[in-house]
Amino acid sequence: MKELAILTKAMIQERKDIAIAIVGGFIAGIAGVSLFSASGYLISQTVFAPPLYTLIVLTSLVKILGLLRAASRYAERLYSHRATFSLLSRLRTSFFAKLIPLTPGILGRNRSGDLLARIVGDVESLQHYFLRVAYPPVIVVLVFLATVIFTSVFSIWIACLFVLGMLITAFVVPGIVLLGQRRRQGRVREKRAELSTEMAEMLYGYRDLKVYGQMKKREQLLQDASAALAAEQEAAARHLLLGQSLHAFVAYLISWGVLILGAVFIVNGSLAGVFLAMLVMASLTVFEEAAPMAVLPAYKQDSEHAAKRLAETVLDADRSESQPSTALSTDKAVSVELCGVSFQYEDEWRPALKDITLSIPPGSKTAIVGPSGSGKSTLIELLLKLRVPTSGLIRLNDVSVRELNEASIWQASNVVLQHSHFFRGTIRDNLLLNEERYTDEELSAVLEKAQLRNKSLEDPVYEKGENLSDGEKQRLALARVMLRKGRLWLLDEPTSALDYVTEQRVLSHLLTEAADDTLLLICHRLTGLEDMDRIVVLDQGRVIEAGTYTELMEQKGYFYEMKLIERQMIDEA
Repeated sequence: MKELAILTKAMIQERKDIAIAIVGGFIAGIAGVSLFSASGYLISQTVFAPPLYTLIVLTSLVKILGLLRAASRYAERLYSHRATFSLLSRLRTSFFAKLIPLTPGILGRNRSGDLLARIVGDVESLQHYFLRVAYPPVIVVLVFLATVIFTSVFSIWIACLFVLGMLITAFVVPGIVLLGQRRRQGRVREKRAELSTEMAEMLYGYRDLKVYGQMKKREQLLQDASAALAAEQEAAARHLLLGQSLHAFVAYLISWGVLILGAVFIVNGSLAGVFLAMLVMASLTVFEEAAPMAVLPAYKQDSEHAAKRLAETVLDADRSESQPSTALSTDKAVSVELCGVSFQYEDEWRPALKDITLSIPPGSKTAIVGPSGSGKSTLIELLLKLRVPTSGLIRLNDVSVRELNEASIWQASNVVLQHSHFFRGTIRDNLLLNEERYTDEELSAVLEKAQLRNKSLEDPVYEKGENLSDGEKQRLALARVMLRKGRLWLLDEPTSALDYVTEQRVLSHLLTEAADDTLLLICHRLTGLEDMDRIVVLDQGRVIEAGTYTELMEQKGYFYEMKLIERQMIDEA
Protein backbone atom coordinates (compact mmCIF):
# COMPACT_ATOMS: atom_id res chain seq x y z
CA MET A 1 0.00 0.00 0.00
CA LYS A 2 1.07 3.61 -0.57
CA GLU A 3 1.58 4.42 3.11
CA LEU A 4 3.91 1.46 3.71
CA ALA A 5 5.75 2.34 0.53
CA ILE A 6 6.84 5.48 2.35
CA LEU A 7 8.38 3.30 5.06
CA THR A 8 10.01 1.06 2.49
CA LYS A 9 11.60 4.11 0.89
CA ALA A 10 12.91 5.18 4.29
CA MET A 11 14.31 1.66 4.84
CA ILE A 12 16.35 2.01 1.65
CA GLN A 13 18.07 5.00 3.23
CA GLU A 14 19.10 2.75 6.14
CA ARG A 15 20.21 -0.09 3.86
CA LYS A 16 23.67 -0.40 5.41
CA ASP A 17 22.41 -1.11 8.93
CA ILE A 18 19.63 -3.31 7.55
CA ALA A 19 22.11 -5.36 5.49
CA ILE A 20 24.35 -5.87 8.54
CA ALA A 21 21.31 -6.84 10.65
CA ILE A 22 20.21 -9.41 8.04
CA VAL A 23 23.71 -10.92 7.83
CA GLY A 24 23.94 -11.01 11.62
CA GLY A 25 20.49 -12.60 11.91
CA PHE A 26 21.32 -15.23 9.28
CA ILE A 27 24.61 -16.13 10.97
CA ALA A 28 22.90 -16.27 14.37
CA GLY A 29 20.16 -18.54 13.00
CA ILE A 30 22.58 -20.88 11.23
CA ALA A 31 24.89 -20.89 14.24
CA GLY A 32 21.97 -21.83 16.47
CA VAL A 33 20.90 -24.70 14.21
CA SER A 34 24.51 -25.86 13.87
CA LEU A 35 25.10 -25.61 17.62
CA PHE A 36 22.19 -27.86 18.57
CA SER A 37 22.85 -30.20 15.65
CA ALA A 38 26.48 -30.57 16.69
CA SER A 39 25.34 -31.15 20.28
CA GLY A 40 23.03 -33.93 19.15
CA TYR A 41 25.75 -35.47 17.02
CA LEU A 42 28.21 -35.22 19.94
CA ILE A 43 25.79 -37.03 22.26
CA SER A 44 25.26 -39.77 19.68
CA GLN A 45 29.00 -40.19 19.10
CA THR A 46 29.74 -40.71 22.77
CA VAL A 47 27.70 -43.90 22.67
CA PHE A 48 30.22 -45.44 20.26
CA ALA A 49 33.27 -44.41 22.37
CA PRO A 50 35.04 -42.43 19.62
CA PRO A 51 38.69 -41.35 19.81
CA LEU A 52 39.46 -38.55 22.24
CA TYR A 53 40.43 -36.12 19.47
CA THR A 54 36.93 -36.54 17.94
CA LEU A 55 35.29 -35.51 21.21
CA ILE A 56 37.72 -32.60 21.59
CA VAL A 57 36.95 -31.34 18.07
CA LEU A 58 33.18 -31.67 18.58
CA THR A 59 33.30 -30.01 22.01
CA SER A 60 35.41 -27.14 20.67
CA LEU A 61 33.02 -26.75 17.74
CA VAL A 62 30.05 -26.50 20.11
CA LYS A 63 31.81 -23.77 22.12
CA ILE A 64 32.81 -21.83 19.02
CA LEU A 65 29.27 -22.03 17.64
CA GLY A 66 27.90 -20.81 20.97
CA LEU A 67 30.19 -17.78 20.95
CA LEU A 68 29.45 -17.11 17.27
CA ARG A 69 25.72 -17.28 17.90
CA ALA A 70 25.91 -14.85 20.81
CA ALA A 71 28.14 -12.35 18.95
CA SER A 72 26.09 -12.40 15.75
CA ARG A 73 22.82 -12.11 17.67
CA TYR A 74 24.18 -9.08 19.48
CA ALA A 75 25.21 -7.48 16.16
CA GLU A 76 21.81 -8.29 14.66
CA ARG A 77 19.94 -6.67 17.55
CA LEU A 78 22.26 -3.67 17.60
CA TYR A 79 22.00 -2.80 13.91
CA SER A 80 18.35 -3.74 13.48
CA HIS A 81 17.31 -1.50 16.36
CA ARG A 82 19.60 1.30 15.21
CA ALA A 83 17.99 1.13 11.79
CA THR A 84 14.55 1.15 13.43
CA PHE A 85 15.29 4.22 15.54
CA SER A 86 16.76 6.00 12.52
CA LEU A 87 13.59 5.21 10.58
CA LEU A 88 11.46 6.63 13.39
CA SER A 89 13.64 9.74 13.51
CA ARG A 90 13.20 10.31 9.79
CA LEU A 91 9.47 9.69 10.05
CA ARG A 92 9.00 12.10 12.95
CA THR A 93 11.01 14.79 11.16
CA SER A 94 9.00 14.52 7.95
CA PHE A 95 5.74 14.22 9.90
CA PHE A 96 6.26 17.42 11.89
CA ALA A 97 7.60 19.25 8.83
CA LYS A 98 4.23 18.60 7.16
CA LEU A 99 2.18 19.01 10.34
CA ILE A 100 3.30 22.52 11.34
CA PRO A 101 1.89 24.51 8.38
CA LEU A 102 -1.30 22.41 8.37
CA THR A 103 -1.99 22.69 12.11
CA PRO A 104 -4.93 25.15 11.96
CA GLY A 105 -6.86 22.97 9.53
CA ILE A 106 -5.98 19.74 11.32
CA LEU A 107 -7.14 21.08 14.68
CA GLY A 108 -10.40 22.05 13.05
CA ARG A 109 -10.99 18.51 11.71
CA ASN A 110 -9.59 16.37 14.53
CA ARG A 111 -10.16 16.32 18.25
CA SER A 112 -6.93 17.16 20.06
CA GLY A 113 -6.85 13.81 21.90
CA ASP A 114 -7.12 11.89 18.65
CA LEU A 115 -4.44 14.06 17.05
CA LEU A 116 -2.17 13.39 20.04
CA ALA A 117 -2.75 9.65 19.63
CA ARG A 118 -1.69 9.92 15.99
CA ILE A 119 1.40 12.01 16.72
CA VAL A 120 2.65 9.75 19.51
CA GLY A 121 1.01 6.33 19.32
CA ASP A 122 0.82 5.84 15.55
CA VAL A 123 4.39 6.97 14.94
CA GLU A 124 5.58 4.62 17.68
CA SER A 125 3.57 1.76 16.18
CA LEU A 126 5.59 2.02 12.99
CA GLN A 127 8.73 0.91 14.82
CA HIS A 128 7.43 -2.66 14.49
CA TYR A 129 7.25 -2.52 10.70
CA PHE A 130 10.90 -3.41 10.11
CA LEU A 131 11.51 -5.54 13.21
CA ARG A 132 8.25 -7.53 13.13
CA VAL A 133 7.04 -7.34 9.52
CA ALA A 134 9.78 -6.81 6.95
CA TYR A 135 12.72 -8.45 8.71
CA PRO A 136 11.47 -11.89 9.99
CA PRO A 137 10.43 -13.37 6.60
CA VAL A 138 13.90 -12.69 5.16
CA ILE A 139 15.65 -14.47 8.03
CA VAL A 140 13.17 -17.36 8.05
CA VAL A 141 13.62 -18.01 4.33
CA LEU A 142 17.42 -17.83 4.49
CA VAL A 143 17.82 -20.02 7.58
CA PHE A 144 15.22 -22.56 6.43
CA LEU A 145 16.76 -22.90 2.96
CA ALA A 146 20.23 -23.44 4.41
CA THR A 147 18.85 -26.02 6.87
CA VAL A 148 16.88 -27.83 4.14
CA ILE A 149 19.97 -28.05 1.93
CA PHE A 150 21.99 -29.39 4.86
CA THR A 151 19.27 -31.91 5.77
CA SER A 152 18.85 -33.15 2.19
CA VAL A 153 22.42 -34.49 2.31
CA PHE A 154 21.24 -37.08 4.86
CA SER A 155 17.60 -37.62 3.79
CA ILE A 156 15.58 -35.99 1.04
CA TRP A 157 12.33 -37.00 2.73
CA ILE A 158 13.24 -35.35 6.01
CA ALA A 159 14.22 -32.26 4.01
CA CYS A 160 10.76 -32.32 2.39
CA LEU A 161 9.22 -32.55 5.87
CA PHE A 162 11.16 -29.42 6.83
CA VAL A 163 9.79 -27.64 3.74
CA LEU A 164 6.25 -28.68 4.68
CA GLY A 165 6.78 -27.33 8.19
CA MET A 166 8.16 -24.07 6.81
CA LEU A 167 5.11 -23.59 4.57
CA ILE A 168 2.73 -24.28 7.44
CA THR A 169 4.46 -21.89 9.84
CA ALA A 170 5.00 -19.20 7.20
CA PHE A 171 1.53 -19.21 5.62
CA VAL A 172 -1.06 -21.44 7.32
CA VAL A 173 -0.50 -20.33 10.93
CA PRO A 174 -0.33 -16.58 10.06
CA GLY A 175 -3.45 -17.05 7.93
CA ILE A 176 -5.32 -18.50 10.91
CA VAL A 177 -4.12 -15.62 13.07
CA LEU A 178 -5.24 -13.18 10.41
CA LEU A 179 -8.83 -14.47 10.59
CA GLY A 180 -10.66 -12.07 12.88
CA GLN A 181 -7.48 -10.19 13.78
CA ARG A 182 -8.32 -7.17 11.62
CA ARG A 183 -11.63 -6.72 13.37
CA ARG A 184 -10.07 -7.17 16.83
CA GLN A 185 -7.18 -4.79 16.19
CA GLY A 186 -9.57 -2.25 14.70
CA ARG A 187 -11.57 -2.25 17.91
CA VAL A 188 -8.39 -1.92 19.99
CA ARG A 189 -7.26 1.14 18.03
CA GLU A 190 -10.73 2.64 18.19
CA LYS A 191 -10.91 2.21 21.97
CA ARG A 192 -7.36 3.56 22.39
CA ALA A 193 -8.26 6.70 20.45
CA GLU A 194 -11.43 7.14 22.54
CA LEU A 195 -9.41 6.84 25.75
CA SER A 196 -6.83 9.40 24.55
CA THR A 197 -9.59 11.79 23.57
CA GLU A 198 -11.44 11.46 26.88
CA MET A 199 -8.19 11.89 28.84
CA ALA A 200 -7.17 15.01 26.91
CA GLU A 201 -10.59 16.64 27.27
CA MET A 202 -10.72 15.92 31.01
CA LEU A 203 -7.28 17.50 31.51
CA TYR A 204 -8.15 20.55 29.40
CA GLY A 205 -11.51 21.07 31.11
CA TYR A 206 -10.47 20.07 34.64
CA ARG A 207 -11.38 23.34 36.32
CA ASP A 208 -14.72 23.72 34.54
CA LEU A 209 -15.66 20.15 35.40
CA LYS A 210 -14.82 20.83 39.04
CA VAL A 211 -16.79 24.07 39.14
CA TYR A 212 -19.89 22.52 37.53
CA GLY A 213 -19.69 19.32 39.59
CA GLN A 214 -19.22 17.04 36.57
CA MET A 215 -15.84 15.56 37.50
CA LYS A 216 -17.28 12.29 38.84
CA LYS A 217 -19.29 11.78 35.68
CA ARG A 218 -16.25 12.45 33.49
CA GLU A 219 -14.10 10.15 35.62
CA GLN A 220 -16.65 7.38 35.15
CA LEU A 221 -16.58 7.89 31.39
CA LEU A 222 -12.79 7.69 31.50
CA GLN A 223 -12.87 4.49 33.55
CA ASP A 224 -15.40 2.95 31.16
CA ALA A 225 -13.18 3.83 28.19
CA SER A 226 -10.18 2.33 29.97
CA ALA A 227 -12.06 -0.87 30.80
CA ALA A 228 -13.29 -1.20 27.22
CA LEU A 229 -9.74 -0.82 25.92
CA ALA A 230 -8.42 -3.40 28.38
CA ALA A 231 -11.13 -5.88 27.35
CA GLU A 232 -10.36 -5.46 23.63
CA GLN A 233 -6.61 -5.76 24.28
CA GLU A 234 -7.18 -8.96 26.26
CA ALA A 235 -9.23 -10.46 23.42
CA ALA A 236 -6.55 -9.51 20.87
CA ALA A 237 -3.80 -10.97 23.10
CA ARG A 238 -5.67 -14.26 23.41
CA HIS A 239 -5.90 -14.46 19.63
CA LEU A 240 -2.17 -13.85 19.29
CA LEU A 241 -1.51 -16.49 21.92
CA LEU A 242 -3.50 -18.92 19.77
CA GLY A 243 -1.12 -18.25 16.88
CA GLN A 244 1.94 -18.81 19.05
CA SER A 245 0.47 -22.03 20.41
CA LEU A 246 -0.27 -23.28 16.89
CA HIS A 247 3.30 -22.50 15.88
CA ALA A 248 4.70 -24.48 18.83
CA PHE A 249 2.35 -27.36 18.04
CA VAL A 250 3.51 -27.47 14.41
CA ALA A 251 7.17 -27.27 15.46
CA TYR A 252 6.85 -30.24 17.82
CA LEU A 253 4.71 -32.14 15.30
CA ILE A 254 7.42 -31.78 12.64
CA SER A 255 10.07 -32.85 15.16
CA TRP A 256 8.07 -35.98 15.99
CA GLY A 257 7.75 -36.58 12.25
CA VAL A 258 11.55 -36.31 11.86
CA LEU A 259 12.01 -38.74 14.73
CA ILE A 260 9.58 -41.29 13.25
CA LEU A 261 10.91 -40.97 9.69
CA GLY A 262 14.48 -41.20 10.96
CA ALA A 263 13.67 -44.36 12.89
CA VAL A 264 12.13 -45.92 9.79
CA PHE A 265 15.15 -45.00 7.66
CA ILE A 266 17.55 -46.39 10.28
CA VAL A 267 15.66 -49.68 10.30
CA ASN A 268 15.82 -50.04 6.50
CA GLY A 269 19.47 -48.96 6.50
CA SER A 270 19.12 -45.72 4.50
CA LEU A 271 20.22 -43.51 7.43
CA ALA A 272 22.99 -44.00 9.99
CA GLY A 273 21.63 -43.95 13.54
CA VAL A 274 24.29 -41.50 14.73
CA PHE A 275 22.62 -38.71 12.71
CA LEU A 276 19.09 -39.07 14.14
CA ALA A 277 19.64 -36.91 17.24
CA MET A 278 21.35 -34.29 15.08
CA LEU A 279 18.34 -34.03 12.71
CA VAL A 280 15.84 -33.89 15.56
CA MET A 281 17.80 -31.10 17.30
CA ALA A 282 18.03 -29.21 13.98
CA SER A 283 14.26 -29.49 13.60
CA LEU A 284 13.61 -28.16 17.10
CA THR A 285 15.98 -25.23 16.60
CA VAL A 286 15.11 -24.07 13.11
CA PHE A 287 11.46 -23.51 14.00
CA GLU A 288 12.50 -21.06 16.71
CA GLU A 289 13.54 -18.70 13.91
CA ALA A 290 10.03 -18.92 12.45
CA ALA A 291 8.29 -18.00 15.72
CA PRO A 292 7.89 -14.28 14.76
CA MET A 293 5.84 -15.36 11.74
CA ALA A 294 2.95 -16.31 14.04
CA VAL A 295 2.41 -12.69 15.13
CA LEU A 296 3.51 -11.01 11.89
CA PRO A 297 -0.10 -10.39 10.64
CA ALA A 298 -1.00 -8.46 13.78
CA TYR A 299 2.03 -6.18 13.53
CA LYS A 300 1.52 -5.76 9.79
CA GLN A 301 -2.08 -4.66 10.25
CA ASP A 302 -1.11 -2.35 13.09
CA SER A 303 1.61 -0.75 10.96
CA GLU A 304 -0.76 -0.38 8.00
CA HIS A 305 -3.43 1.23 10.14
CA ALA A 306 -0.92 3.60 11.79
CA ALA A 307 0.51 4.59 8.41
CA LYS A 308 -3.00 5.18 7.07
CA ARG A 309 -3.96 7.41 10.01
CA LEU A 310 -0.79 9.43 9.56
CA ALA A 311 -1.51 9.69 5.84
CA GLU A 312 -4.98 11.01 6.65
CA THR A 313 -3.29 13.72 8.70
CA VAL A 314 -0.35 14.89 6.63
CA LEU A 315 1.71 12.09 5.15
CA ASP A 316 -0.46 11.67 2.07
CA ALA A 317 1.00 14.90 0.72
CA ASP A 318 3.28 14.40 -2.24
CA ARG A 319 6.71 13.98 -0.71
CA SER A 320 8.40 14.55 -4.01
CA GLU A 321 7.01 18.07 -4.09
CA SER A 322 9.77 20.50 -3.14
CA GLN A 323 9.18 23.68 -1.18
CA PRO A 324 9.20 26.90 -3.23
CA SER A 325 12.68 28.37 -3.27
CA THR A 326 11.68 32.02 -3.52
CA ALA A 327 12.18 33.85 -0.21
CA LEU A 328 10.31 36.93 0.96
CA SER A 329 12.78 39.75 1.43
CA THR A 330 13.15 41.34 4.87
CA ASP A 331 15.23 44.27 3.59
CA LYS A 332 12.25 46.47 2.89
CA ALA A 333 8.63 46.94 3.95
CA VAL A 334 6.26 44.39 2.45
CA SER A 335 3.50 45.24 0.01
CA VAL A 336 0.31 43.15 0.18
CA GLU A 337 -2.10 42.59 -2.67
CA LEU A 338 -5.22 40.39 -2.72
CA CYS A 339 -6.98 39.80 -6.04
CA GLY A 340 -10.43 38.19 -5.88
CA VAL A 341 -9.52 36.05 -2.84
CA SER A 342 -12.17 33.68 -1.50
CA PHE A 343 -11.88 30.99 1.14
CA GLN A 344 -14.32 28.41 2.48
CA TYR A 345 -13.68 26.09 5.43
CA GLU A 346 -14.23 22.40 4.94
CA ASP A 347 -17.83 21.33 5.65
CA GLU A 348 -18.93 24.98 5.98
CA TRP A 349 -21.98 25.99 3.96
CA ARG A 350 -20.84 29.57 3.31
CA PRO A 351 -17.41 31.06 2.46
CA ALA A 352 -15.45 32.79 5.20
CA LEU A 353 -14.11 35.27 2.64
CA LYS A 354 -15.71 36.22 -0.68
CA ASP A 355 -13.96 38.01 -3.54
CA ILE A 356 -11.61 40.12 -1.42
CA THR A 357 -9.59 42.63 -3.43
CA LEU A 358 -7.15 44.83 -1.51
CA SER A 359 -3.92 46.66 -2.21
CA ILE A 360 -1.79 47.60 0.81
CA PRO A 361 1.28 49.71 -0.04
CA PRO A 362 4.60 49.01 1.70
CA GLY A 363 5.06 50.94 4.92
CA SER A 364 1.34 51.70 5.31
CA LYS A 365 -0.76 51.17 8.42
CA THR A 366 -4.09 49.39 7.82
CA ALA A 367 -6.82 48.51 10.31
CA ILE A 368 -9.25 45.71 9.52
CA VAL A 369 -12.50 45.96 11.47
CA GLY A 370 -15.83 44.21 11.47
CA PRO A 371 -18.10 42.03 13.59
CA SER A 372 -17.08 38.59 14.84
CA GLY A 373 -17.15 35.97 12.13
CA SER A 374 -16.56 38.42 9.31
CA GLY A 375 -13.32 36.68 8.22
CA LYS A 376 -10.67 38.98 9.72
CA SER A 377 -8.57 36.23 11.35
CA THR A 378 -8.92 34.03 8.27
CA LEU A 379 -7.36 36.81 6.21
CA ILE A 380 -4.27 36.80 8.48
CA GLU A 381 -3.94 33.02 8.16
CA LEU A 382 -4.07 33.29 4.35
CA LEU A 383 -1.30 35.89 4.36
CA LEU A 384 0.85 33.60 6.53
CA LYS A 385 0.18 30.69 4.16
CA LEU A 386 -1.36 28.74 7.02
CA ARG A 387 -4.32 28.20 4.72
CA VAL A 388 -4.65 28.17 0.95
CA PRO A 389 -7.28 30.37 -0.74
CA THR A 390 -10.15 28.58 -2.42
CA SER A 391 -9.76 31.01 -5.31
CA GLY A 392 -7.94 34.20 -6.04
CA LEU A 393 -4.33 35.32 -5.72
CA ILE A 394 -2.28 36.80 -2.87
CA ARG A 395 0.96 38.65 -3.58
CA LEU A 396 3.62 39.81 -1.15
CA ASN A 397 6.14 42.21 -2.70
CA ASP A 398 4.55 41.42 -6.09
CA VAL A 399 5.33 37.69 -5.70
CA SER A 400 2.54 35.13 -5.40
CA VAL A 401 2.32 33.52 -1.98
CA ARG A 402 2.22 30.13 -3.72
CA GLU A 403 5.75 30.78 -5.01
CA LEU A 404 7.12 31.91 -1.63
CA ASN A 405 8.78 29.65 0.88
CA GLU A 406 6.64 29.40 4.01
CA ALA A 407 9.56 29.84 6.39
CA SER A 408 10.58 33.09 4.71
CA ILE A 409 7.06 34.49 5.13
CA TRP A 410 7.08 33.66 8.83
CA GLN A 411 10.59 35.08 9.18
CA ALA A 412 9.54 38.34 7.57
CA SER A 413 6.36 38.67 9.70
CA ASN A 414 5.82 39.91 13.23
CA VAL A 415 2.67 38.07 14.23
CA VAL A 416 0.35 38.23 17.22
CA LEU A 417 -2.64 35.91 16.90
CA GLN A 418 -5.74 35.94 19.07
CA HIS A 419 -4.44 33.11 21.25
CA SER A 420 -0.69 33.17 21.84
CA HIS A 421 1.00 30.19 23.42
CA PHE A 422 3.35 30.48 26.38
CA PHE A 423 5.74 27.80 27.54
CA ARG A 424 6.52 26.79 31.08
CA GLY A 425 9.63 28.66 32.18
CA THR A 426 10.38 32.33 32.84
CA ILE A 427 9.51 35.65 31.22
CA ARG A 428 12.99 35.58 29.64
CA ASP A 429 12.41 32.09 28.18
CA ASN A 430 9.16 33.20 26.56
CA LEU A 431 10.75 36.31 25.08
CA LEU A 432 13.74 34.50 23.58
CA LEU A 433 11.92 32.25 21.12
CA ASN A 434 14.00 33.24 18.10
CA GLU A 435 17.70 32.70 17.56
CA GLU A 436 18.67 36.33 18.16
CA ARG A 437 20.65 37.18 21.29
CA TYR A 438 19.54 40.06 23.50
CA THR A 439 20.93 41.59 26.66
CA ASP A 440 18.88 41.86 29.84
CA GLU A 441 18.71 45.62 29.27
CA GLU A 442 17.13 45.13 25.85
CA LEU A 443 14.63 42.63 27.22
CA SER A 444 13.70 44.90 30.11
CA ALA A 445 13.26 47.81 27.69
CA VAL A 446 10.80 45.84 25.55
CA LEU A 447 8.85 44.87 28.69
CA GLU A 448 8.67 48.57 29.51
CA LYS A 449 7.25 49.35 26.06
CA ALA A 450 4.64 46.60 26.53
CA GLN A 451 3.61 48.14 29.87
CA LEU A 452 4.95 45.15 31.84
CA ARG A 453 7.30 47.16 34.00
CA ASN A 454 6.10 45.24 37.09
CA LYS A 455 7.40 41.96 35.63
CA SER A 456 10.92 40.62 36.11
CA LEU A 457 12.76 38.53 33.52
CA GLU A 458 12.99 35.75 36.10
CA ASP A 459 9.28 35.71 36.96
CA PRO A 460 7.83 32.22 36.36
CA VAL A 461 5.39 31.47 33.58
CA TYR A 462 3.21 28.38 33.89
CA GLU A 463 2.18 26.17 31.01
CA LYS A 464 -0.05 28.15 28.58
CA GLY A 465 0.52 31.18 30.84
CA GLU A 466 -1.95 29.97 33.45
CA ASN A 467 -0.56 32.38 36.07
CA LEU A 468 -0.95 35.40 33.79
CA SER A 469 -4.07 37.47 33.21
CA ASP A 470 -5.43 37.85 29.68
CA GLY A 471 -4.05 41.38 29.53
CA GLU A 472 -0.61 40.24 30.66
CA LYS A 473 -0.61 37.48 28.06
CA GLN A 474 -1.37 39.97 25.31
CA ARG A 475 1.31 42.40 26.47
CA LEU A 476 3.89 39.60 26.76
CA ALA A 477 3.01 38.46 23.22
CA LEU A 478 3.47 42.06 22.01
CA ALA A 479 6.80 42.32 23.83
CA ARG A 480 7.89 39.12 22.15
CA VAL A 481 6.95 40.37 18.71
CA MET A 482 8.72 43.71 19.24
CA LEU A 483 12.00 41.79 19.41
CA ARG A 484 11.59 40.44 15.88
CA LYS A 485 13.08 42.07 12.80
CA GLY A 486 10.25 41.38 10.34
CA ARG A 487 8.92 44.12 8.07
CA LEU A 488 5.30 42.91 7.99
CA TRP A 489 3.25 43.27 11.21
CA LEU A 490 0.12 41.12 11.45
CA LEU A 491 -1.72 41.80 14.70
CA ASP A 492 -5.00 40.02 15.48
CA GLU A 493 -6.84 41.63 18.40
CA PRO A 494 -3.54 42.31 20.23
CA THR A 495 -5.05 44.65 22.86
CA SER A 496 -8.62 43.41 23.28
CA ALA A 497 -8.08 42.59 26.98
CA LEU A 498 -6.40 45.90 27.88
CA ASP A 499 -7.95 48.99 29.39
CA TYR A 500 -8.15 52.11 27.26
CA VAL A 501 -5.11 53.90 28.73
CA THR A 502 -2.81 50.88 28.57
CA GLU A 503 -4.04 50.08 25.08
CA GLN A 504 -3.17 53.55 23.79
CA ARG A 505 0.30 53.43 25.32
CA VAL A 506 1.04 50.01 23.86
CA LEU A 507 -0.30 50.93 20.42
CA SER A 508 1.79 54.10 20.47
CA HIS A 509 4.96 52.05 21.01
CA LEU A 510 3.85 49.57 18.34
CA LEU A 511 3.37 52.31 15.76
CA THR A 512 6.78 53.69 16.66
CA GLU A 513 8.43 50.28 16.27
CA ALA A 514 6.66 49.72 12.93
CA ALA A 515 7.13 53.27 11.65
CA ASP A 516 8.81 52.14 8.42
CA ASP A 517 7.07 48.75 8.15
CA THR A 518 3.76 47.49 6.82
CA LEU A 519 1.22 46.95 9.60
CA LEU A 520 -2.18 45.21 9.54
CA LEU A 521 -4.19 45.60 12.74
CA ILE A 522 -7.35 43.57 13.35
CA CYS A 523 -9.53 45.05 16.05
CA HIS A 524 -13.09 45.34 17.30
CA ARG A 525 -12.67 48.59 19.18
CA LEU A 526 -12.64 51.62 16.93
CA THR A 527 -10.89 54.03 19.29
CA GLY A 528 -7.49 55.26 18.18
CA LEU A 529 -7.90 54.39 14.50
CA GLU A 530 -7.45 58.01 13.48
CA ASP A 531 -3.71 57.36 13.07
CA MET A 532 -4.28 54.57 10.55
CA ASP A 533 -3.59 55.24 6.87
CA ARG A 534 -6.55 53.11 5.88
CA ILE A 535 -9.45 51.27 7.49
CA VAL A 536 -11.02 48.23 5.83
CA VAL A 537 -14.46 47.12 7.03
CA LEU A 538 -15.41 43.46 6.60
CA ASP A 539 -18.86 41.96 7.02
CA GLN A 540 -19.84 38.37 6.21
CA GLY A 541 -16.57 37.83 4.37
CA ARG A 542 -16.85 40.87 2.09
CA VAL A 543 -15.21 44.27 2.02
CA ILE A 544 -18.09 46.71 2.40
CA GLU A 545 -16.10 49.90 3.11
CA ALA A 546 -12.53 51.11 2.87
CA GLY A 547 -10.90 54.49 3.41
CA THR A 548 -9.33 56.77 5.97
CA TYR A 549 -11.00 57.44 9.32
CA THR A 550 -12.22 60.84 8.14
CA GLU A 551 -13.55 59.49 4.84
CA LEU A 552 -15.51 56.69 6.51
CA MET A 553 -17.01 59.02 9.09
CA GLU A 554 -18.07 61.44 6.35
CA GLN A 555 -19.71 58.59 4.37
CA LYS A 556 -21.87 57.78 7.40
CA GLY A 557 -22.03 54.13 6.42
CA TYR A 558 -21.39 50.91 8.32
CA PHE A 559 -18.24 52.16 10.08
CA TYR A 560 -19.99 55.36 11.13
CA GLU A 561 -22.85 53.38 12.67
CA MET A 562 -20.39 51.11 14.50
CA LYS A 563 -18.61 54.17 15.88
CA LEU A 564 -21.87 55.70 17.12
CA ILE A 565 -22.80 52.45 18.89
CA GLU A 566 -19.37 52.30 20.54
CA ARG A 567 -19.62 55.90 21.75
CA GLN A 568 -23.09 55.26 23.13
CA MET A 569 -21.86 52.21 25.06
CA ILE A 570 -18.91 54.19 26.47
CA ASP A 571 -21.21 57.04 27.57
CA GLU A 572 -23.62 54.61 29.26
CA ALA A 573 -20.74 52.94 31.07
